[in-house]
Amino acid sequence: MGKEKYRILISGGGTGGHIFPALSIANALKLRLDCDILFVGADNRMEMERVPAAGYEIKGLPVAGFDRRHLLKNFSVLLKLRKSIAMARRIVADFKPDIAIGVGGYCSGPTLKAAQRAGVPTLLQEQNSYAGVTNKLLAKKAGRICVAYPGMERFFPADKIVLTGNPVRKDILSASVSPEKARERFGLNPQRPTVLVVGGSLGALTLNESMESGIRRLNEAGIQVIWQTGKNFGDRGSIAAKNLEGVVVTRFISDMAAAYAAADLVVSRAGAGSISELELLAKPCILVPSPNVAEDHQTKNARALSDKGAAVLVPDAEARTSLVDTITSLIADKPRMAAMSTAIKELALPDSDEKIVDEVVSILQNSKK
Repeated sequence: MGKEKYRILISGGGTGGHIFPALSIANALKLRLDCDILFVGADNRMEMERVPAAGYEIKGLPVAGFDRRHLLKNFSVLLKLRKSIAMARRIVADFKPDIAIGVGGYCSGPTLKAAQRAGVPTLLQEQNSYAGVTNKLLAKKAGRICVAYPGMERFFPADKIVLTGNPVRKDILSASVSPEKARERFGLNPQRPTVLVVGGSLGALTLNESMESGIRRLNEAGIQVIWQTGKNFGDRGSIAAKNLEGVVVTRFISDMAAAYAAADLVVSRAGAGSISELELLAKPCILVPSPNVAEDHQTKNARALSDKGAAVLVPDAEARTSLVDTITSLIADKPRMAAMSTAIKELALPDSDEKIVDEVVSILQNSKK
């Protein structure tokens, strides 16, 4: 693409499901282009720590999500949105990006809108099978919309859609440890069936309480468990698993590649990033969609897999009574587990970060003509 140095704005965050893809895209851009990259995130969210730790500059907006349960609280949300719009316009004017990329999250709306108003080309990355409100509003003026699921013409102009998949953390895909060695790393029996239960950095209360009440039954069934509780569950997980062999309880897993490798079966929420990782790793999984997300998009994500026999969907409201029994019966059904592994692998879209960068390069080339 010549010697020109490009200026690229990336906006989004709020959860790891938005931040990890954004960083994957940034890293792939750096390898391909001579460019300066600036992130825009939401103040007091995890991107304000994770992005600088990855070596990138970030500016924060005070934007927050609407409170659907307490409508009176939204007055302050509207004030924050107004301030965020003004700040985003200033960031765009000062940085003068050649392209702006939105990966979802509260802050991507004001930032990408400001870029579009300034005539800056934009690319959207929609991670879920049910498009978010922000991306639907931005789609009309977007140059390209990179999606992870087929059938997104329901939400976006068909001629702008490119099926790329969701970028995932490279370290998870590059690990070569065997299941046996991975289990040994966690102090587990290398030969026994193992389940990984993950609910994100904060934890998922439903998953945690399901494990809390059922961990001894799983243990008695000969099933080993790596249980990531997140930081909000305190010591309850450790107390529930006290004196149980073959159970690892931890608030945070630093080596997710080894945790995935150790697991015959994964129990997870149905965030887009987690699903993309499970697809690429061909992991049989039980998905318990979070009910606390916009448009119930996690249920739609999970159904996109369960309808194809690639996952088992357990509704959040039923998990406390049925999750442990579902785990036990599935682990015992090796033919079904093998079929699920095959089915989920067929849905995987590898090299998503490179495919998205291809689209960025195309937009940049066309905008310079």
